[in-house]
Amino acid sequence: MPKSKRRKRAVRIWRDLAIAVFMLALFAIGTVAGMVAAYGRNLPDISRMADYQPAGTTRIYARDGTQLASVYKENRVWVPLSRIPPVVREAFIANEDHNFYSHHGVDFGGIVRAGFADLTHQQFQGASTITQQLARRLFLNDQVSLSRKIQEALLAMEIERFYTKDEILERYLNIIYLGSGAYGVDAAAHTYFGRGVDKLTLPQAAILAGVVAAPSVYSPLVNLGLARDRERHVLDRMVEQGDITSDQADAAYDEPLDLVSERLPGLQGYRYPYFTTYAIAQLEHIFGATAVEEGGLQVYTALDERMQVIAQEAVAWGVHQAIAEGIGAHQAALVALRPSTGEILAMVGGAHFSLDNQFNRAWQARRQPGSSFKIYDYTAAIDSGLPASTIVNDTPVSYPMGDGTQWSPEDDDHSYMGAITLREALTMSRNIVAVKLADRIGLDRIIDYAHRMGVTSPLEANLSLALGSSVVTVLDQASGYSTLANQGLHVDPTPFRMVKDSLGTVILDDRFPAATDVVSAGTAYIMTSMLEDVIEHGTGYPNAVIGRPAAGKTGTTTDFRDAWFVGYTPDLVVAVWLGNDDYSRMNESYGGNIPARIWAKFMKAALTGTPPHEFPFPAEEVAKVSGCRRGYEYFLKGTEPQSGCGGSIDETQPDDVQPAAAIAEPPQPPVQATPTSPATLVPPTAEPPPSDEP
Repeated sequence: MPKSKRRKRAVRIWRDLAIAVFMLALFAIGTVAGMVAAYGRNLPDISRMADYQPAGTTRIYARDGTQLASVYKENRVWVPLSRIPPVVREAFIANEDHNFYSHHGVDFGGIVRAGFADLTHQQFQGASTITQQLARRLFLNDQVSLSRKIQEALLAMEIERFYTKDEILERYLNIIYLGSGAYGVDAAAHTYFGRGVDKLTLPQAAILAGVVAAPSVYSPLVNLGLARDRERHVLDRMVEQGDITSDQADAAYDEPLDLVSERLPGLQGYRYPYFTTYAIAQLEHIFGATAVEEGGLQVYTALDERMQVIAQEAVAWGVHQAIAEGIGAHQAALVALRPSTGEILAMVGGAHFSLDNQFNRAWQARRQPGSSFKIYDYTAAIDSGLPASTIVNDTPVSYPMGDGTQWSPEDDDHSYMGAITLREALTMSRNIVAVKLADRIGLDRIIDYAHRMGVTSPLEANLSLALGSSVVTVLDQASGYSTLANQGLHVDPTPFRMVKDSLGTVILDDRFPAATDVVSAGTAYIMTSMLEDVIEHGTGYPNAVIGRPAAGKTGTTTDFRDAWFVGYTPDLVVAVWLGNDDYSRMNESYGGNIPARIWAKFMKAALTGTPPHEFPFPAEEVAKVSGCRRGYEYFLKGTEPQSGCGGSIDETQPDDVQPAAAIAEPPQPPVQATPTSPATLVPPTAEPPPSDEP
């Protein structure tokens, strides 16, 4: 073949080959373009990124700012990029995307490698930029496939067109999952190191950046050794990028991490869990569970950490003493609140909080209050105009029951004191007088007073109610007594001072609570003076004496199943309960014994630094009259007796009130009543109410 023909043939072959290659290239480009177009048509709208509102973490604080708990669906606190220090940003960029500020959202070499690995069924390669990771987190899922990788790349390029690098980095650092339930760098900083992201050191920043690759594996709370390996890797990458020197990296690696688990070994759950779980329950009641778990609320509670610690120690001490002294009680509860504001300053719902003991006896358990309930009976009587000097016969009495039987209330010592004043009857906690008084005042009226004073539990209208047969909570009793401590004004108890939403707007403000005028200041003062006698020489003496003006009442139930002491000073109201969860009886456990001692132990320590002062005397409402059996007595103005110091109530003629001067000194009872006789709460034919078991 002539040389010219061979040349022409070669040209034709190369031309045809070039055409074929060109056509193949066009086909490939068209195919890729078609795929890109197909995936591009179904891409999410990235404008939603500007409106993205992640589920926020609700944080709960004590009154001094100490964080008590985080409540979340995803543990996250959003912080602006300006609050994230350079060392944290540099650690993440060096480890995850060292060309972040120079590329346009995609590492094409990484995509080719990932695609080839996927097509050849090799181990999938990542190579995602920070922008791609953000796109995946916001708009896609973690499915491993070529199609998702293409969508991720397209979204990343779109994001880079509309958002600045700093905007992208801020969103990334706030949504990335960093293990142990923490989303975002600030939540992770609190989770691992107990501090905000703005306080992180270089080694701590390296730990966080190292977690990203495999949070469930590299969390320092899961495997500290692997976490330290990742820390070293991140520090080396920062050296390569010129962010730090080799010497700085070595020094950082040698620094202690100061992990939360190192400072607080074994710390689990909430701080002061009895109070904190109650606060969370109230938040959910007010705002709903979704708002609490996802709303990013900032909750500032009334908890006084010092008092809470004192309360926990007092309860633990009391249960230990009950066991050591053979009383047979295994649980106790205490609530302390400020009467003028209703703030719950401390709450202890049991001797020990654990996975097996989370039941909060301070507000979830409903128990018979025994004679500690009598204050509502007596408050209704005093407020109706009966003076504390009114004389009632502590003598046997019977009441017909619906089943044809008779109920005869009595005290544990089966003795009678004869004619005694209401003041004396309350001081010595005499049951018959309380029942006669309830019969005269009316059960509906007593129930109304109890509820208005602060008891929220349902109450049954039977005469044994006067002796505490209906069940109430420890919080109920603290709330009820606070009305007397607050000069007749009731403020609902609250664990909160203030709650803000995620934008910082106040949505609940209990710092200036509304008060309800329940009884007059005069009635409250007279009741307080009677309850002071309980501590000074009644059923609370000597265990409830605390060396300052204080008022209180004991409560002991049938068969010693519940023992109470509820008392107050002008500054603080505290209710204490002692018993067993299974409602089993204790061994002669009187309210004036262990509960009064727990109360006194707490009050003495809690009020350290608070000067003692008297209860305010409302001179415009109360008259002090001399010449009475106790030397003097207090009367509501307008009810002072013309002569003597009061009247008498005969149980056979409840409406017949006679001057006290016409009544001789009461006869000496055959057996002197003990100051700690428990109440017979229910008729012998009636079953005691079942206990509230956790």
